Amino acid sequence: MTSRPATTTLWRPTGPAELALLQELDWRAWPPRLPEQPIFYPVLNEDYAIRIARDWNVKHDGAGFVTRFEVDTEFLCRYPVQQAGGRTILELWVPAAELDEFNAHIVGPIELVHTFR
Repeated sequence: MTSRPATTTLWRPTGPAELALLQELDWRAWPPRLPEQPIFYPVLNEDYAIRIARDWNVKHDGAGFVTRFEVDTEFLCRYPVQQAGGRTILELWVPAAELDEFNAHIVGPIELVHTFR
């Protein structure tokens, strides 16, 4: 019997283009970063993800989405939590070159949990 690894819940605010790519990957992995995107930024709380999707993605892309997903906690230890503003504005900074390995440690599907238009 294999046990499921301990996981950490992460959130990702996305726009329509990234959401379409996520769907093409069957909700199992994040798409490769564009050359101007050297870092993948998942966030550690839902409220922060909602603010970005609602207040930034809608303004710039016409729609914003919040996704939720689980990642192997032991693997995530390599990425120190970054405080990007206030005490609840917490993110991980995953180098684009490590995204395939990061994706391999996602446990279960990525879920769409909020839509803003």
